[in-house]
Amino acid sequence: MTDISLPIVRMRPNKSPQRVRFGFPWIYNDELVLDRRAKNIPAGELVLVQDNDRRPVAICAFNANSKITARVLALGDTLTLDQDWFAQKMRYAAAYRDRMFDKPFYRLFHAESDGMPGVIIDRFGDAFVVQPNAAWADMRMDMIAAALRDVFDAAVIVKNATGRARGLEGLNEDSALLHGAIDAPIPTPMNNATYMADLLGGQKTGLFYDQRPNHAFAANLAKDCDVLDVFSHVGGFSLAALAAGAKSALAVDASTPALELATAGANASGHGDRFSTERGDAFDVMDGLAKDGRQFDVVVCDPPAFAPAKPALDKGLRAYERVARMGAALVKPGGFLVLCSCSHAADLAKFRTASLRGMGKSGRSGQIIHTGGAGADHPVHPHLAESSYLKSLFLRLN
Repeated sequence: MTDISLPIVRMRPNKSPQRVRFGFPWIYNDELVLDRRAKNIPAGELVLVQDNDRRPVAICAFNANSKITARVLALGDTLTLDQDWFAQKMRYAAAYRDRMFDKPFYRLFHAESDGMPGVIIDRFGDAFVVQPNAAWADMRMDMIAAALRDVFDAAVIVKNATGRARGLEGLNEDSALLHGAIDAPIPTPMNNATYMADLLGGQKTGLFYDQRPNHAFAANLAKDCDVLDVFSHVGGFSLAALAAGAKSALAVDASTPALELATAGANASGHGDRFSTERGDAFDVMDGLAKDGRQFDVVVCDPPAFAPAKPALDKGLRAYERVARMGAALVKPGGFLVLCSCSHAADLAKFRTASLRGMGKSGRSGQIIHTGGAGADHPVHPHLAESSYLKSLFLRLN
């Protein structure tokens, strides 16, 4: 039965609703009739989207100020969006994660891929960090927090309001501790190491769970090796490598707090004596290491997104090429180079081409031994390429 209380927004006559009915989760601004009435609908409100024949397409979260104007919450014309709806989504998402991980440290919601458009929730035991990157979720944070307390008996709930996505939705950057108390980083077990997640002051949600399987693959290469971890953040690749028996790991990052957390993680893991850090611009540090004639058995470069959107693609690909060129120069013959990209705009083919060009310009050649993606707690939406954003190339260099 149609909820007649919802505002109705129609698709343009020349736009087909079929891909939405087949599962595509977004309706863009140029697909909808955005007259004065529609533009006056408050951001985050629910609407019923109809096709040109007035048949229901979906109930969507609406934001006339966003290019992604309608985010699908339910196909058809029936939806009860209440705390129980969020709780059911949470139970369903957790049931899968708890099959895949033996401890409750994972990404609970991966936005559209888990039926929660624009919503990221990372779990750290009984602490949860929520990124409501869409207006509909931001205005329902009380409901989301209540569901987390109901389903998981959450002790800590943090709202993280940083990031480019919120700006595109016209949202502020006011992060907050919504429930509980926290005064120290949370020890987080992964790949036989202990990481320190700063839920209040760290980047994004405090830790990057997506790289977990790539940390593990690199760790398998690192036994009895010297490892260079560039753009290390809190020591993602370094700590896993040390836990696997690396002789040493040097973490390079521009952030002093991140390196302090990495050091705390190395100490908590029992490997502090084999771990060192260098703070500075990654390109400057790599240049300095090359000038000093330094080389390592394993070099990992995991930079921030150089191409977060299409306008930055060309510049971003040049940056990835530069990373590969400088990183390859620091690898011992027979050693390994790991190159990563979390850029939505640079697909695997473009990233691989830029990386191999950079490797070639360094005068090195080698083999691609593995291509990695995000972990099992980052499912891919079958109709949304953007949800498969993480790429990792593992190369053995001659």
